[in-house]
Amino acid sequence: MQFLLLVYTDESLLQTLPATEYDCLMRGCLEHADELREQGTLLQSQQLQPASRARAVRQRQGSTRVTDGPFAETKEMLAGFNLIEAEDMDQAVAIAQQFPWSRFGCIEVRPVHDMDAERRRVGARAAVSAAAVARAVNA
Repeated sequence: MQFLLLVYTDESLLQTLPATEYDCLMRGCLEHADELREQGTLLQSQQLQPASRARAVRQRQGSTRVTDGPFAETKEMLAGFNLIEAEDMDQAVAIAQQFPWSRFGCIEVRPVHDMDAERRRVGARAAVSAAAVARAVNA
């Protein structure tokens, strides 16, 4: 099963860290991510730019509204994600606990829905891979 580990951090907590401690945490996190990737557990990960750089897009009643930043007022903002492969929720939670960021916010562990099964359920055609598109363009 795939799980998305959504990393939320509280900027005010992170800002209390000395730069050297933050760098040490980040280095350890990246090294751990590399180990998980080598094991085939970590499929993808990415750190996000600050929420202040985000835009929210909403469409209602035929009109589109774009606003700065996140809509919810909260101390914890989405800072990044890790897409992992795990046996079950318990194993996914155990993997999430290995990352230091829950000390400065939280890590939400959410199962990923099987989109291929959803495509079959609603009668949508199969997805075309990026590699297939590239082959068609280069043919």
